[in-house]
Amino acid sequence: MREFKRTDRVADQLQQELAVLIQREIKDPRLGMVTVSSVTVSRDLGYADIYVTLLGENDPERVKENMAVLKRAAGFLRSQIARRIKLRHVPELRFHYDESVVRGHKLSALIDEAVGRDRPPEGGEVAPEDGALEDDTQEDEAHDSESRKEDGESR
Repeated sequence: MREFKRTDRVADQLQQELAVLIQREIKDPRLGMVTVSSVTVSRDLGYADIYVTLLGENDPERVKENMAVLKRAAGFLRSQIARRIKLRHVPELRFHYDESVVRGHKLSALIDEAVGRDRPPEGGEVAPEDGALEDDTQEDEAHDSESRKEDGESR
């Protein structure tokens, strides 16, 4: 069996070509720093879903504007891809904003905040709540001594 499916190879090639084309060929001043994060191609190679992120621009209005520019340039990009990649049929390009990076930053901030709250204040240890540590130690010692007694009786 093959290591990679044809759709995966086409998707990888499309991702590389689109990254270069968007950066060098689209001259629209409204377009910010766009990164092609992933490409998925349908099994029949009819459609390619292109997921992009915008560097430093998370404002919904700017995202919408950048996506509109990319959608308007889809025909141009598709014709340029047809010249660069040998395919019988170049997939129709559908652009999507990839929110995973923004979501990842939010989750990372939440984790950092939670860890910061759980850390003890500098210079001191956290005191056990209501002597819980001492009670656990006493229970463990009592259980160990009972276990030794039972082992002694069975011999």
